[in-house]
Amino acid sequence: MAMDCCIQDARLDETGFSYTLSLINGKYKMIILYSLMEFGTVRFNEMKGYIKGISYKTLSTNLKELEADGLVHREEYPQVPPKVEYSLTETGRSLIPILDAMCEWGDVHRRQRQDGLTLA
Repeated sequence: MAMDCCIQDARLDETGFSYTLSLINGKYKMIILYSLMEFGTVRFNEMKGYIKGISYKTLSTNLKELEADGLVHREEYPQVPPKVEYSLTETGRSLIPILDAMCEWGDVHRRQRQDGLTLA
């Protein structure tokens, strides 16, 4: 069966895949989403502890971007000292099956590699 289009004609940037990547792309966004999936509502400093090596500025920036994209909810409590908690929104929670699938895939393939099995 012949294909009617070529890769150079593809508009990959207009796909749902590309849109999804635009929301979760970056070194830390998937880890932040995974942390919120695993631990539920998390305070800023807790999140910082879960993600080794991330700076306060980078964590803050990534959380703000995820919030602006509707994946993370930020709840600020008017108290001293300030208390801010983050959780997944309904849209963010809809990514859980994808994150779970990535975890399962990684577990299977990591074990295969550790056992010296070749991946076909």
